[in-house]
Amino acid sequence: MDIALLTVGDELLTGATENTNASWLARELTARGATVTRILAVPDEPDVIEAYVRDWREEFDAVIVTGGLGGTHDDVTTQAVAAALGRERTVDPDVRDRIAERMRRYREKRGRDAVDIDPDAWAVVPEGARVVENDEGLSPGYVVGGDPGSPPSGTVYVTPGVPAEMRAVFERVADDFEGDVVSETIWTDTPEGDLGSIPSDAEERFDVTVGSYAGTGDRPNRITVRGTDANDVADAVYWLRGHVEETDYSEE
Repeated sequence: MDIALLTVGDELLTGATENTNASWLARELTARGATVTRILAVPDEPDVIEAYVRDWREEFDAVIVTGGLGGTHDDVTTQAVAAALGRERTVDPDVRDRIAERMRRYREKRGRDAVDIDPDAWAVVPEGARVVENDEGLSPGYVVGGDPGSPPSGTVYVTPGVPAEMRAVFERVADDFEGDVVSETIWTDTPEGDLGSIPSDAEERFDVTVGSYAGTGDRPNRITVRGTDANDVADAVYWLRGHVEETDYSEE
């Protein structure tokens, strides 16, 4: 399963906010055997978001979009996603009622200090979308295309950009993502430049891809082997251990 990640927000492009959503999602999807093929940050511009969603859903099994949900002036993601899929936008009545109730309780707790919002503006989703509840905030996530419990195919998953909210929404749809990619890592103190042709030799001998990555701090360099056949990965790792001096290290 090939996945593309589209992260939305001017603050990501200025460096004001670190793009932790992309790295977290990439790790989660990879651990499930899926392959993240694209990661891109784009500004809060509907035309840009629309173009990537439209093109990528034709190219990848699923597109995950984070950020730009809500009822403020720069929350333009739903507008863009709906346009990309040729759908109208609609107010989900159940979402609207849940948001109105949450705000009612919040105002009771905070009194005059509470911000008054329009629930309708925060409950807009593309027509026909599958709403995914957000346990950490107001704006729900949603899925456009695909049926619950079935593998996505050109399906668009949209989550809020606040990290805690993004994770809460993703956890509710995480079982949609699966794949047959397996990986194994070898740790080594051998400098990446001294590996020479060893990684490419392994790729030629076995049906795998091999990546080498420089360590940071106390973390050694690592060589990661990925493939769709566990035996091929195991054979490649065994071969590499005969050609690279391995270092005892665990991330746990």
